[in-house]
Amino acid sequence: MKRAGVLLLAAVPVIATGVYFVMPTDSADAPVTPPTATTQSSREDAKSRAEEERAADDALIADLPPGLAAPAKKELAQQLVSSAENSTTKWRTSYGTIEDLGDGCGYTAGIIGFCTGTHDLLTLVERYTEAHPGNGLAEYLPALREVDGSDSHEGLDPGFTAAWQAEAELPAFREAQEEERDRVYFEPAVRLAKLDGLGTLGQFVYFDAMVFHGPDTDPEGFYGLREQAMRKAKTPGQGGPEKAYLKTFLDVRREAMRTKRPGIDTSRVDTAQRRFLEAGNLKLDTPLVWEMYGDTYRLP
Repeated sequence: MKRAGVLLLAAVPVIATGVYFVMPTDSADAPVTPPTATTQSSREDAKSRAEEERAADDALIADLPPGLAAPAKKELAQQLVSSAENSTTKWRTSYGTIEDLGDGCGYTAGIIGFCTGTHDLLTLVERYTEAHPGNGLAEYLPALREVDGSDSHEGLDPGFTAAWQAEAELPAFREAQEEERDRVYFEPAVRLAKLDGLGTLGQFVYFDAMVFHGPDTDPEGFYGLREQAMRKAKTPGQGGPEKAYLKTFLDVRREAMRTKRPGIDTSRVDTAQRRFLEAGNLKLDTPLVWEMYGDTYRLP
């Protein structure tokens, strides 16, 4: 996956966060003040409000069309992403793919481009091992934790790539890859796109950006890009034109890609998503024709 390191958040979209840190004093003997009843009450109130807001969002989404979550559209979305990640629309042939793309993310593997350097591959293997102890990748967990956040192969070579390919032959590991794709990328992206008033194309735009940039809140992460776009244009949920907002989001994303890696091929934005947008295909209806890294793809 050609993206920066990510901070994997829960599968709940983060729209705004306020984090407060209590710094320790210089004295080791400084007393620790237990939380007061007022503090505890405030926390419970905040939690209750968050639960109420989420319930209201759930009710809103439940009344909307399925959009990209419809089975046929979800299949289409994975085909589009796969053309960028693995140069094929036959995404089910990619469970066992694994290579170092030289982009600073270590090994990139599987159907969505899980990376040894960006935490998502580690999380996938950890969760898979919890459900299937003794699997062929479990022995590499200590090494995966050590190389997380870097492009290092230390402790992984020479056997990790073969172990990944062998495990990818098992239905359980294929299912685990799909579940992690949905939990970390697809479901949060589609949910937030719907709350922003976006249709099927906009939901895919969010999904692909989540995959490439990661669910991070920094300026180059998905949530950071969304905030930048919203400072320049209103979402449909805020009363803005859908096409104008999506154009702005794609502009912001393209700039972020080029700033991070000058000379990067931005096909997935310029000759795929932007092409659909300019054609007014906000429902992402087939047939579709797009170009990716010089290759042309067609879905009837």
